[in-house]
Amino acid sequence: MSVKIRLQRHGKKGKPFFHIVVADSRARRDGRFIEKLGTYNPITNPATIDLNVDSAVKWLNNGAQPTDTARAILSYKGALYKKHLQGGVAKGAFDEAEAEKRFNAWLESKEQKVQGKVEGLTKAQADAKKAALEAEAKVNEARIAAAAQADADAKAAEEAANAPAEEVVAEATEGEAPAAETEENTEA
Repeated sequence: MSVKIRLQRHGKKGKPFFHIVVADSRARRDGRFIEKLGTYNPITNPATIDLNVDSAVKWLNNGAQPTDTARAILSYKGALYKKHLQGGVAKGAFDEAEAEKRFNAWLESKEQKVQGKVEGLTKAQADAKKAALEAEAKVNEARIAAAAQADADAKAAEEAANAPAEEVVAEATEGEAPAAETEENTEA
């Protein structure tokens, strides 16, 4: 019987969620499995992976073959590295304590990288939000300035419409008097 470590798809359309399982290679993708090793959620950034590393290493040592995606996940979580270290212990290159120390150091460095990515994403989101707020403030200021300019233009146009009428009336009354005098002078 050929045993595979692979993903079982769950979740809904457009929002996948996977179980990492050990299954017979002849079983259907989402069908019967031997053991569930963990979960994988690719929707989150960074992807959320919950994996029982010791159980995965046990299955790898028993000959289970991971699929390409499962191999990438096992490598990301350190199961393949732990299997490699156990091979070194079996050959006598170093003892079990040294292997555990190396694996823990690798886990810490990996956790720091993941935490750095999370912080970088959080900072990028905060910067994007700040830039969006600044852009929105500029647009609002421009709208307020345009509205104030439109009000000032409307008032100026209203004053200009009222003022020339009064001036025309005043000029007309001043202009009529001399015209009336000229008419009287021409009659006389």
